[in-house]
Amino acid sequence: MSQNKALDLERSGLVIESLPNIMFRVKLDPSTSSGQADESEEVLSYLSGKMRLHRIRVLVGDKVLLELEPYGGKARIIKRL
Repeated sequence: MSQNKALDLERSGLVIESLPNIMFRVKLDPSTSSGQADESEEVLSYLSGKMRLHRIRVLVGDKVLLELEPYGGKARIIKRL
């Protein structure tokens, strides 16, 4: 779990690919970016612990809410919209 929640960014995106080991490739929505370029970028993401625990299924084409770390690593899917 993240030690400092103030550093984490929440963005929405669209699942475009399902990968092995409960990993997903997500295309970020440009409308939720904070002053960045218009191009939408893709990030590699994984399910949060609560979503795994409650077996919430995420499929290709689902809109999700992501929590991005400022260091540019993986993103965590925290909610299915």
